[in-house]
This record gives sequence, C-alpha cells and structure tokens, in this order.
Amino acid sequence: MNGRLAGLWGGLALTSGVALTATSGWLIVRASERPVILTLLTAIVGVRAFGMARPFFRHLERLRSHDSALGDLAAARTRVYAALVPLTPARLGRRSRSAVLTGVVDDLTDVVEAHVRVRVPVLSALVAAAFTTLLTGLLVPTAALVVLAWVLLVGVVDAAGLALERSAQSVLGAARAEVGRAAELVARHTSELRAIGAEGDVLDRLDRAHDDLGRALRRQSRGRALVTGGVLALTGLATLVMARVALGSDVSPGVMALLVVVPAALADAMLPLADAVRARARAEQSGARMEALLDQRPAVAGRGTGLLACRAPHLRLTGIDAGWVDGRTDVTGVDLDLPPGRRVGIIGANGSGKSTTLAVLARHLDPVAGRYTVDGRDVTELDLDAVRDLVAVVDDEPHVFATDLRANLLLARPDATDTDLVDALNVAGLGRWFEALPDGLATGLGAGGRGVSGGERARLALARAVLSQRPVVLLDEPVAHLDSPTATSVMRDVSTALAGRTVVVVSHRSEGLDSLDEILDLTPTR
Repeated sequence: MNGRLAGLWGGLALTSGVALTATSGWLIVRASERPVILTLLTAIVGVRAFGMARPFFRHLERLRSHDSALGDLAAARTRVYAALVPLTPARLGRRSRSAVLTGVVDDLTDVVEAHVRVRVPVLSALVAAAFTTLLTGLLVPTAALVVLAWVLLVGVVDAAGLALERSAQSVLGAARAEVGRAAELVARHTSELRAIGAEGDVLDRLDRAHDDLGRALRRQSRGRALVTGGVLALTGLATLVMARVALGSDVSPGVMALLVVVPAALADAMLPLADAVRARARAEQSGARMEALLDQRPAVAGRGTGLLACRAPHLRLTGIDAGWVDGRTDVTGVDLDLPPGRRVGIIGANGSGKSTTLAVLARHLDPVAGRYTVDGRDVTELDLDAVRDLVAVVDDEPHVFATDLRANLLLARPDATDTDLVDALNVAGLGRWFEALPDGLATGLGAGGRGVSGGERARLALARAVLSQRPVVLLDEPVAHLDSPTATSVMRDVSTALAGRTVVVVSHRSEGLDSLDEILDLTPTR
C-alpha cells in the first residue's frame, strides 16, 4: 500500500511537471499575441501552482517511499538473518561467514529497494502518461493516440533493455566474484605466494578477472543505453508527429505550442525507467542468489527438547562419520572422549576431517553415522541451543568488527561489566596492549580505527572465549597465520586462560601441543 501511495505522489509530481511545461508553452505563445493581460492571469497562476506542486508532491513521494523501504528492509533483514542461523556454517559454501553476510546484505538491499527504484518510477510514469493522454485527448483526440503510441513504444524499449540487463547480470556477478577471490588471495597470502613463486600467476589471474569484469560492465551498460537512447529518440519522433497533428488541427497557436511540448515534458517521466530497468534486473539476480542460499536443508536437525543437568559436560564421540555435502563423507570412524577439563589436540593432513570433527562437537553439523553424547545422552535428544551454549568456537580467522573494543568483546557475553572485559583481556595476554590504547575499551578497531595484528586478533578471540564462560572451547587453527614465536606465546596464553575447561585444538603446527593431554591424528592410514 505504501509503495502504491508513493507511486501516486510521484505520478502527481511528474504530472505537475508536464502541466507546468505545457502551460508555459501556451503562455509564451499566447503572450506573443499581446492579448489583454487578464486573459493570461489564469495561465500565470497555473504556472506558479504547478511549479510549487511538483517539489511538494516529490517530497511526499520521497517520504512515503523511503519510509516504506526502510521498514521493509528492517523486517526482511530480521527474517533472513533468522533463516541464516540454522545454515551456519555448513551450508555457506566456500565463502567465509563475513563474506556471505556482506553478500546477503547487498542482495537483500537490492531486492527491497526495488520497491523504490522500480515500482515507484513505473507507477509514477503511468500516472503521468494517463494524465497526458487525457489532456491531449480533450484538446485533439488524434494527439492522444500519438501519446498512447509513444508510451507503448517506450514500454517495448524498456522490455528490450530489461532483457539485455538480465542477460548481463549473471555474467557480471560471476566476474565480480572472481575479482574478489583473486584479490583476497593476493591480499591474505602474499608471503605464501612469494615463498612458492606463484605471485606472478595470481597477479595474472587478477588482471584477467578485471578484464572480464570490464567486459561484463560494458555488456551491462547496453541495456541502460538502449532505454535512455530509445526514450530520447522516441521523444524526438513523437514531437515531430505531434507538430504535424497540431498544424493539421483547428486549434489556436497557443494550444499548438502546448501539444508540441507535451512529448518533451513527458520524457522526464520516462527517462527514470532506465534506472528502474537496471534495478529490476539486479533485484531479480539478487533474489535468485538469496533463494538458492536460504532454500537449503539445515545441516543440524534441532529436534531434541531435553535439558542439560550441569555446566561441566562429558562429551563423547563414538564411530563418527560426517560430511559437509550430502552424499560425501569428510571424516570417518572418529572416537573421542572428553571428560570435563580434558585437553585434546587434533592433527592430520589437509582434508583429513579436523574442522569437520570440530563442527560435529559444536553442533554445527549432524553426523551421518556414529553417536555423539553429552553426559551419556545422545545430542539429538537434547535442545540444540542448550548444547551449543556449552561450546565456544575460535576459528582460524577471528573477525574484528569495525567498532570499539568494548562492543567486540560484549558479543561473547552481553551482560559483562567493564571489569569482566578487562580481566578477560589480561587473561588472554592483552594486558599491556590494552594499557597502551588511547581510549581504553572505547578505542575503535578495524576499518577507521586502530589496526589489529594477527597475534592480537587471535588473543581477542581467546578473550571472547574466556569471557563467554563456556565450559568447552574449540580452537580451529588458532595460530595458523602467526610466526613461530608469536604462535608459541599465544598457545601459552591459551593454556593459562582456559585452565579447568575442556579444550580441543585443531592445528597443523606443533607449537603448544606438547602441553595437551592427548593428540588425535586423523591422517588416514593405508
């Protein structure tokens, strides 16, 4: 309803513009005949009224359309984020969670903003076209047919432009994704690429990706160019035809001038359709991506309802087989006993199932075979959120949000006091770092704030785990991107910070593993 009302206000704004131009044309020609001034007063008042009405109605349209779009966007984000939670992380594909979230935000914005960028311009153009057709029809019926034919031809051009935009969107999306992948590879793994002499190949890949993106952008521009050029060309043709109709009709010179300027005035309502066509194509492509992402079966079935009796659980995996993709098994036959306070390291070759085992423990992934119990009860009999609340997960690339330090830590425990936050930082080995911050907990981090090194990022994630007070902590490659001295220091802080908790560490490096109670090697034996 709000979108239709915004379209009505927009249509009245465009109609006022058409009326302003048409009345001005009549007034100029009529004034050249030097009539009695009183005969022009009505037109003069009309020009002033239409000139004021156009921004007034445009303001109403903007208020209504943006209020509607922002409300719809907030509601849609809530629904989509709720739908994403059961899919995280097993159904997110190869992209990181932050990349998926960024993509979803952009796609959702495109879909919701289509109400403003597509529906409102189209409704406004239809209202203005209907008024113009009625006006010219009352003056010269043949002129109304010219306007109607012109509007229909503009519709055909818009449809052709939309087809071109649709065909370019999928190619453009793939090209942008490839640029992003290549750029991320260069930015995040520069030292590794240099070590193996592959930086030249990756830079060539980035250059090719940029070339493909440039071609895709040029292809996409054809749709908008067709609509814009087509509307202008049709406006010129309609003006010529309208002039012929006006000269052949029995009307005054002032009315002739009014009829001749009508196509040019109505073009102001039709030209925004070029942007509407592009927004429609983007919204369709974005909606298809969102549907493909959200229309998946969750990797974990939350069918259990039982409650846990204690906060120091005994976890056990028995003969676990699990995989990220239906029909494929990434780890088989895992047995792992985790009484309270036990510390286990999981090692193995790449692809041996280390992270998959952690995902099963964290209840991010259901096993396809075997049994996972908490205090002797199968996890499928227990409430999903209750089991997840026992576990804190620290992955290999902890995310630092572009906000202050306090907000970054409160994610782990929203009710924590500032004293709790500082204590967690000290336990995680960030005491001196914190003391050097200019604004303490209010210091901004990330983009626009203080930079955070790899070691500081790992310790911030550890501080979150400490702050969460969860009895089980899962660490997935916590020192993967750190140099050996920093890795040793971080693992020493891990051992101190998580004393008394159950800890499972996945790592392909040896730093800190000698202090663990057990090492589980998942490398397949032949």
